[in-house]
Amino acid sequence: MLADAQRAGFLGGGPATEHVAHSRAMAIALGGAPSEMVADLGTGGGVPGLVLALLWPDAVIVLIESNRRRARFLHEATARLGVADRVTVLPIRAEDAGRLSRYRGRCDVVTARAFGAPAVTAECGAPLLRVGGLLLVAEPPESRVERWPTGDLGQLGLVPAGRAEGRASFQLLRQERECPDRYPRRVGVPAKRPLWLVPRETC
Repeated sequence: MLADAQRAGFLGGGPATEHVAHSRAMAIALGGAPSEMVADLGTGGGVPGLVLALLWPDAVIVLIESNRRRARFLHEATARLGVADRVTVLPIRAEDAGRLSRYRGRCDVVTARAFGAPAVTAECGAPLLRVGGLLLVAEPPESRVERWPTGDLGQLGLVPAGRAEGRASFQLLRQERECPDRYPRRVGVPAKRPLWLVPRETC
């Protein structure tokens, strides 16, 4: 399935097994399988969303992918994998998904792999999370800069909940209180006017 995604240009290079391994590492970083709703921001060619759907058979998975061609591929992939009964492909922008009552404040977990800058990921992920839910973000290894400042995260109701290191690096953020109604801002604004900027790495 992931090889098909690569041929279509929906997934980056490298062996498909490496993409699967990274998704498995993300599941391990969470520490346990969620049993309710999970949303994956910018699923693209299926990583990590499709892999997590197979690893977490009790969860309802929402794959948020605004690119129509990729969304069609994901629809077909869920049918081929036999998970279409509990996996929804949402072909809209993440900002719009966070405004839908059926998803806002409903997710146990939101995942993001190469979705966007930290501020964009947090602003798009927080509105989807229930209080106590977790945002799980793939991170660059051994970053020496502050990418998730506590004060700025607080605007969204998020708090840092640890970092997992190993084969891959992941940041966990907990939804400590309900995300304020003003977030997410309208489509494109989180990227154009991020709530915070990450300093450049220095040698």
